[in-house]
This record gives sequence, C-alpha cells and structure tokens, in this order.
Amino acid sequence: MITGASGLLGGNLAAELRNRRVQVRAIRRRTTRTDHLADLDIEWVFGDLDDPTSLEHAFRGADVVFHSAAAVGVSPTVTAALRKANVDGTAAVLGAVRKAGAPRLVHVSSVVAVGLSTDGRPCTEDAPWNFPAYKLDDGYCQTKHQAEELVTAAARADVDAVIVNPGFMIGPRDARPSSGRVIVDLVKGKIPIYPSGKNCFVDVRDVARGAIAAWERGQRGRRYILGGDNLAYRELFQRVARIGGAKPPRISAPRFAAVAAGLAGDAFQRVTGREPIFGSMEARYAYTDRFQFSSARAERELGYRHGPIDDAIRDALLWFRAQGMV
Repeated sequence: MITGASGLLGGNLAAELRNRRVQVRAIRRRTTRTDHLADLDIEWVFGDLDDPTSLEHAFRGADVVFHSAAAVGVSPTVTAALRKANVDGTAAVLGAVRKAGAPRLVHVSSVVAVGLSTDGRPCTEDAPWNFPAYKLDDGYCQTKHQAEELVTAAARADVDAVIVNPGFMIGPRDARPSSGRVIVDLVKGKIPIYPSGKNCFVDVRDVARGAIAAWERGQRGRRYILGGDNLAYRELFQRVARIGGAKPPRISAPRFAAVAAGLAGDAFQRVTGREPIFGSMEARYAYTDRFQFSSARAERELGYRHGPIDDAIRDALLWFRAQGMV
C-alpha cells in the first residue's frame, strides 16, 4: 500500500514493486493526476489523508504501508497546508495502520529531518536536528521533523515502523515536475547562474529500492539515510548541461543578490498569500555547504547502493522529453 504514489518517489516505488511482481494498492484523490503511471498495474482506491476511514479501508490486508505522501513548500514558516499534510496526515496514517492491523509501516521522511554538517563531514542518522541554529528551519523542514517524531514515538509504543530519509531525488516519472524542475529549467536555458552551495543528490530509483529494503530488513524504530553524491550545485548543473546538450551556467550568483531576491519573494507571499518561486529560505539553502549526508548505515544494514547521478539525470531527461516537457 502506497500513499503519495502519484509523486516522484511514490511512482518509482510502485514501478519497482511491480517489477518484483508485488501487488500494489495506492490511495488517490479523485482529482489526482495518474496518467504518468498508466503503464503500471496499480489498484487505485479513492481516499485522502484527512479521511481516516478511507485510509483504514485502503490499508486493510496490506503487508506493508509505504507513507510517501507529503506537501512540499518554500514557506519560511509552517503553513496550515504543510501542517495538515505532513503532521496531521502522518498522525492519520499511524491511526489507520493501527486500526487496519498493517504489520509494518515504512515512513518516508527526508534528510531535512536529520541534521546539518557542523564539521564538513557528511551527517549520519545520529546527527542532532540543528536546522534552527543555522536558520534553515523552513515550514517543510519543521513539519517533516515533527512527523518523524510522531513515527518514532509510535515505533516505541505499538507500531512496527521504520523510517527512510532520502536526499535530493532525481529521475523519471516526475510529472509535476518537483525536484526535476531544476533539470527542465536548466536545459531550457532558464538558469543562467549557479549558487555556491551543496546538496546530496540521488537517483529516485535507488531510493525506491532502499525503501523496499527497509521494509524487508530495516530495524523497527530505526531511520536510514538514502543518499547519493554530495555535490556542489555548480557540478550538478554542469552535468545536466553536458547530458542535456545545453550551455552550463558560467556565472556565480553573489549571495547578496540571492538574499535580496529571496526577501522580495517573502514580501510577495505576505502580500498575495501565495508561495513564491524563490524565497529567503531557498537563498539560504542554495548557499549552504552543510547539506552533506552519509548512507553508510543503509549500506551496512539494508544492502543499499546508489548508482551514478548521471544515469538519473539522463533518464529524467529522456522521460521529460517523452512527455514534451523539454
């Protein structure tokens, strides 16, 4: 059973499970787009995270529930929508898992619920959550951290739950697109500059396989970072440009300019109530070098492996082009 199957990870997770001949059921709203998953034999059921009865019905008979549904936003503060989807939604999933008697829950968290590097070395699962200390605790980050705390408490009590913490995922079936927006925009020539920060980039299909391994071999209450290559944005952009046949950005954007743009985005949000494309938090994330993570625990305990990020970029571009998005 998968929540969030229409998303980047959820869709690739469904594809990987079907490749292994595992029967897949997924919950969806009546307005959710699923045409990009039409090639997969998925049993779709209607429901919503704010409808506990629909969740309980969908979870009955499942060997495992993969909870990958989440709201992603760029708001510097916790919005009602983020709290409802990420915190209240996770609480509803935990309640439905209990009532349906599902034997295991794999909760998809994020590296933003782990911690930031303080000494230049990649963070492990034992790193304390320190995003507020570096003013990087945006609304998404806070609610993912709170949701993970709920799952950890449930695992100590009465739910057999394991947690996975993916990095910045890239790959096919990114219908929105979500994280793949940077690939689409760069190949279209919409990103003329690059920031000086770093991130942990990973093939979404490796994360899907890691989540399945967590179901099969993960320890109850334990979390596993599913990361890939810790790269500077400049290097990622160069790789995308080379693979996509585009010109790479050659100008390093000064931090003060990004900060000014981010503040303007925040002002736009205050006036309109709508999230901007680029806000102050995005400016801070783009210039931090603390976003580095180690997958050693997952490699050791789950047999997790990640391939070269170039393969993920290449296959994402092939998919975007097939959809007419590039």
